[in-house]
Amino acid sequence: MRVPRVFTDQPLGSGDTVTLEEAPSRHLAKVLRMNPGRELLLFNGEGGEYQATITEVGKKAVTVTLEQFDDADRESPLDLELAIGLSRGERMDWVMQKATELGVHRITPLFTERTEVKLKGERLEKKMGHWRQVIISACEQCQRNRLPNLASPMSLDEWLEHSKGQRRFVLHHRDSRGLPESEPLMQVSLLVGPEGGLSEPEIERAREGGCEPLTLGPRVMRTETAPVAAISLAQYLWGDWR
Repeated sequence: MRVPRVFTDQPLGSGDTVTLEEAPSRHLAKVLRMNPGRELLLFNGEGGEYQATITEVGKKAVTVTLEQFDDADRESPLDLELAIGLSRGERMDWVMQKATELGVHRITPLFTERTEVKLKGERLEKKMGHWRQVIISACEQCQRNRLPNLASPMSLDEWLEHSKGQRRFVLHHRDSRGLPESEPLMQVSLLVGPEGGLSEPEIERAREGGCEPLTLGPRVMRTETAPVAAISLAQYLWGDWR
């Protein structure tokens, strides 16, 4: 039987007894219907994971006892960032999930000319919390023990200034250059537009700011497909896909 992996946002140590937060407690008790004595794996995003046993299932919380620590490191050696224009609906959720599974270290949502999503104040705070939960769930599933960093949304120009000095590639289907596979890179930032792509002036500003153009073949990909393809190529060339 599959042993569930659960994220908790609190300090952990072998021998500790921990009361899980409401969401994971509800999932274990109501969805998986787990009882005292069942085993699970617990991690807090600081690296490694703990074997644990459920000791109590209450009406509102599940309590577990931590046992042996496993320092398993499943992070890619490639320091990989995805900077992507905000999209509507579930597209961003899907991108966050797949980018996490594929091993990115940072995800930076961007406001661009063709971004139709308006986020600020309470709505932005709520959306950030939602995206963080998408990332947590993806880490639980794919067995990552560290959460990728989720940056607050910023404008394209802010990101270009903030990311100076990094090796950056802007996806541009009208160019013809691919990734420099002969170079041994340790850090890569991928810039992807929203639905409709980046505008020509934005692509020009990105190139003037030091971003190298990157084309993924002759077909035009959707905003949720392009990052998956680009991340996969980068992980194959310089990461841990061997």
